[in-house]
Amino acid sequence: MILKIHRIIFMLILFSGLITAGDWQVDKDAKNSVVFMSSTTLLDFEGKTSDIDGYLFWKGEEIFADGNELYFEILLNTFSTGIGKRDRDMRDDILETKKYPYSSFKAKITKSEKKDEAYHVLVKGEMILHGQKKEMEIPGVITIKDGLMNIKTSFTIFLDDFKIAAPSLIAFIKVANEIKLELDFNLREIKLNL
Repeated sequence: MILKIHRIIFMLILFSGLITAGDWQVDKDAKNSVVFMSSTTLLDFEGKTSDIDGYLFWKGEEIFADGNELYFEILLNTFSTGIGKRDRDMRDDILETKKYPYSSFKAKITKSEKKDEAYHVLVKGEMILHGQKKEMEIPGVITIKDGLMNIKTSFTIFLDDFKIAAPSLIAFIKVANEIKLELDFNLREIKLNL
């Protein structure tokens, strides 16, 4: 009988922790956008994809409380620059997407400040690209409305941090080492049916 009571108490504690947690998953049906911007001495260009996946989770009642975790990944061969040959060269020769199909970012929200209807956050974690890992701090803005969370961020990476050689489009036109990224994507709250 005592063992049964302990099991019931354990289950109540377990489920109470689940009830007071935030669990959000990327909404694949929403309008999501990941854009990289690069340049050469002669022109600027960008690549776009909507293929982002991931989650944001936190324990407790307070939004983004301690114990939070976020993870996002992008399928790299879905980027399009609008020019087929450039896309193929980027996939095959530069990013080597057959060997390294995804770029990912796993982090924790380290700072959160609510301003009006938005949370201005700073996340700290590890980005993986081209098989290389790099610790990064990235700012972002999160808004939550009607069960949908929108995350916007922009930041810069450097190709040589990920052991990617900046390619040349023509013998004398080299792509810049600096790549700017802009992400605007949506997550939907996961409701637990208890």
